[in-house]
Amino acid sequence: MRAVDFSRPAGSRTMMARPRVFLRKVHLWLGLSLGLIFAVLGLTGSALVFYVEIDKALHPKIEQVSAARALDWNSAAWDRALATGRAHWKDQRGRWSFEATEEAGAIPARFYPASDHGDHHHADREMVWFSADGSRVLRAEPWGGYLMSWLYQLHMDLLAGDPGRQVVGWSGYAVLVLLMTGLAVWWPRASWGKALAFRRGAAPLRRLRDLHKLSGLWSFILLLILSGTGALLALPEVRTSLLAAAVARPDAMPRPVSARASGEQISIARALSAAHHALPDGRLSFVDVPEPGSEPFRVRLQVPGDPHRRFPGSYVFIDQHSGAVLAVHDVRRGNASTTIIAWIRVLHDGTIGGLSTRILALIVGLVPTVLFVTGILHWGRRTRARATSLATRSRS
Repeated sequence: MRAVDFSRPAGSRTMMARPRVFLRKVHLWLGLSLGLIFAVLGLTGSALVFYVEIDKALHPKIEQVSAARALDWNSAAWDRALATGRAHWKDQRGRWSFEATEEAGAIPARFYPASDHGDHHHADREMVWFSADGSRVLRAEPWGGYLMSWLYQLHMDLLAGDPGRQVVGWSGYAVLVLLMTGLAVWWPRASWGKALAFRRGAAPLRRLRDLHKLSGLWSFILLLILSGTGALLALPEVRTSLLAAAVARPDAMPRPVSARASGEQISIARALSAAHHALPDGRLSFVDVPEPGSEPFRVRLQVPGDPHRRFPGSYVFIDQHSGAVLAVHDVRRGNASTTIIAWIRVLHDGTIGGLSTRILALIVGLVPTVLFVTGILHWGRRTRARATSLATRSRS
């Protein structure tokens, strides 16, 4: 039995209990309404921690096609792959993005067919893997058409496009409230030892409650980080507004255009040479080849101090006709908000500390399912127990 503090007036004890009762109701209804989404995002997030490795394991034949060394700034295979891709799809207006993996083997790329809407946001994305020398297409699948990309879409927008992304983003902020109210409801008023204990010999209802609270408690900080960073990634406009209000408006990404709207397009090798000269200490990550027109080449690089290896935040924009450097976006020269944005993704995907933190992120991603299942079971048993008690009283 819980001890009652009779030194305080009964009215005072009632007033103190009211906020906790309100928070318990908020926590309950947020859990019932968002618990399934929270669980789905957690499970898919766990799978995506090792997205690239799992996809490679599912397609071992591609990885068997290797090269003596990985592609670098001067490799002729970049332009050979571009020519192979354009010949294969026969779409000269499509945009290409080639990834530099620093591994000997297939060349991953993304192909964005030309869109009748005048941009590539409405076009279907084709994921392509070229042979190491760029002469053959080894694999080509539409984005969302194979397992790992399907899981990625489910995680990002619940397979519902922009509306789904809004749901995911705002659900992330609501989950922060869910976690905070859970902590407030749990916060012990007496013994910390009892609050942290798991009673193995207790009734099933009590064990469910203990498992629910301890799972949430020990993963609380990490779930806050994953949920908060996920919401910021899903809703970039909201992220910009929050950072502008709290710190400073993030540095705007340059939007240069080539000097001419037509003419012969330079080679990838020439664009990479110009980008390397502009940021000589950068590590090549992606090179985006524009459709013929006024868009520039965009070379994505990781500079020292940028935490994300695969998706860094620095860019060099190259005129697609003259090869001139049009603009450089170097995260090291950005303000505090630009620096914060650079760290959001590594905190969310667990790459901040290498393999150990990726494994930790995978494990924590399973916790929302545990919280959802134990919360539903506890609520159901408690509801049935109350119904049985009321029925017994009514008969008596």
